[in-house]
Amino acid sequence: MKDWDSWLQGHDWRPVDLDEFKALPQDEKLRRIRHSSAHVMATALRHVRPEARFAIGPATEHGFFYDVRLDAPLSPEEIEQVQEGMQQVSKEKQRFEVAVVPHDEAVAFFQDKGEQYKLDILEKLADQTVTFYRNGDFVDLCAGPHVPDTGFCQHVKLLASSPAHWRGEQNPSLQRVTGTAWESRDALKNYLAFVQEAKARDHRVLGAALDLFSFHPWAASALWHPKGLLIRNELGRFWRDLMPEYGYVEILNPILYKPELFHTSGHWDHYHEDMFIVRDAAGEPDFVMKPMNCPDTMLYYKSQAHSYRELPLRVAESQILHRNEVTGALHGLMRTRSFVQDDAHIFLSPDQVQNEIQELLALVDRFYSVFGLDYSMKLSTRPEKFMGEIAQWDAAEAALKAAMDGAGREYWIDEGDGAFYGPKIDISIQDSLGRKWQCGTIQLDFQLPQRFELEYTAQDGTRQTPIVIHRAIFGSIERFIGVIVEHFAGAFPTWLAPVQAVVLPISDEKHLDYAHEVTARLRKAGIRAETQQFESLNYRIRQAEKAKVPYILVVGDREKEEGTAAVRRHKVKEQRVLSVNDVLAELTAKLATRELDVHVARMAAKFNESSAATTEYRAY
Repeated sequence: MKDWDSWLQGHDWRPVDLDEFKALPQDEKLRRIRHSSAHVMATALRHVRPEARFAIGPATEHGFFYDVRLDAPLSPEEIEQVQEGMQQVSKEKQRFEVAVVPHDEAVAFFQDKGEQYKLDILEKLADQTVTFYRNGDFVDLCAGPHVPDTGFCQHVKLLASSPAHWRGEQNPSLQRVTGTAWESRDALKNYLAFVQEAKARDHRVLGAALDLFSFHPWAASALWHPKGLLIRNELGRFWRDLMPEYGYVEILNPILYKPELFHTSGHWDHYHEDMFIVRDAAGEPDFVMKPMNCPDTMLYYKSQAHSYRELPLRVAESQILHRNEVTGALHGLMRTRSFVQDDAHIFLSPDQVQNEIQELLALVDRFYSVFGLDYSMKLSTRPEKFMGEIAQWDAAEAALKAAMDGAGREYWIDEGDGAFYGPKIDISIQDSLGRKWQCGTIQLDFQLPQRFELEYTAQDGTRQTPIVIHRAIFGSIERFIGVIVEHFAGAFPTWLAPVQAVVLPISDEKHLDYAHEVTARLRKAGIRAETQQFESLNYRIRQAEKAKVPYILVVGDREKEEGTAAVRRHKVKEQRVLSVNDVLAELTAKLATRELDVHVARMAAKFNESSAATTEYRAY
């Protein structure tokens, strides 16, 4: 058996240069701290679980993770032991050193150690040499870079251990040990406060607490309760109110189609494994539950002849879609197997693309501003494998860039990440916790119109093929609701709240009739209002606050006599006495304008500001 310890010592191990590290930008220092913290965690984990076999351990936006093969999941007590071990490794200030190793020797080393995941990684690497990093007794296949020593990784906290998949496997075989790492105690403290707030805002927790929706392992998506459905329907009304203003027509197509639809569109070859397929008696595909709205919208266009005078033709559809997501990818409302998208397909001529994109960007801005959502955009350009002519792609990308420049918003270009059928704009919304969710998209498509042989009569009488723009703003309605539940922490703007006002009589005996009268007037004006009675007034006020009802109206002798109500807003200490007419006027104005009448606290600012502080790094 080869003496691997001697073999390791025989290499030229070079320490990470402290001066070079100190000269790095702050964000790069923090990224290295996080990457190195994954190695510190692995060092400590091996002493708690010697059987551990390691896959990958990258830095993430706010920390790190390491995917590890274990005989059994880590217990809470073991996670605490690993945390304590990390603190000890940090105190020891173990040097990070790097060595260049021949590829074949690296393979032999990890074969002997039984590190199958490292062998899988090496199999994908064509280089003749690879790099190893070591600290203390832990040696890892790693491209780096790292901090000079483990003492830079002292402000670290393990957060969770959960199942993880290795390279697309159906069933998870790994445990993902996740943590966060920062450059100062204050930055770590602020981030942990943010994590606690995020847990409190989890849409799965709030959905149950506010009686909006629930989940069941037999269901492909959420079970929508009456209050949750009110929110969903209100969002649908918002969407349908906007569409005619921007010149859209709405259609409704079936859910089930013959496979030929997806053979024609090209989706079958790339996507059939993710489709729910209904098979005939012989086991052959008979019908497919559609996973997207694009192909059958082409059938709608093809059902009639079209002229250039009709273009742009804007066609919206929000049908239920089904995708056979792997179990490990499912997450509450954020990713489900059954969902609805606010899709639209715009058929237009090449010279209309730029103006249409500019109008779409204006619509996106108007849309997200209603919810107080910040957003960012990226332009994804021609990939290595694409369909169509390069000149066509170049013209389309130039039109998208010109439209985005004209919109005056910052964006970044992701070279080569476009869809195979055309360039696209991906829009990520940022919630009050600073997390980004890819919801909206604007995609140019040259291919579907050709595959379905779509045409329009041009001004010169010739038959031409239209370009199609795919666009979604909500994206998945389910995901969008999950995002805004967490964004607002369940305290929705009045127009979106499932119960907009609750009327509380001080005494059921003396004031209940008046409370019912006020509630009836509110309901007649289209306000979702309830009367609550029986329990003590203070208890009912607490319950209304807990339910995050925007308006709490308390009525007693004085209010009954004067035709008024004592009005409290959710989480507002001030109480006003208003006439019922004034209450009606205030509420109906908010509903008509969909006013954003809640304060959206930006929780991410705390730890982002902390991490921007300059830190003095010390020598060994």
